[in-house]
Amino acid sequence: MEEQKIKQDICLGENVRMIRKQHGLKQTESVSLLRWESVFMTREVLVKIERGGQHIQASQLRTIKNALGTSYEELLEWSEP
Repeated sequence: MEEQKIKQDICLGENVRMIRKQHGLKQTESVSLLRWESVFMTREVLVKIERGGQHIQASQLRTIKNALGTSYEELLEWSEP
């Protein structure tokens, strides 16, 4: 069964980037944390997610949430332009 992908029709990528930066993490450090959680992701994939250019898998979203110590609500929060 193929894992469900979440289309980025909200500010998800921007929120991931903002929260990552609030934690003082570089993209390569974030990718290392994700790998510790058994989710393989390259820096390039993280860049695409943060820019909204790639759908995110449910397991990636869950792992990003855990690695950044945040909530789904904060990741999915809508911000006005």
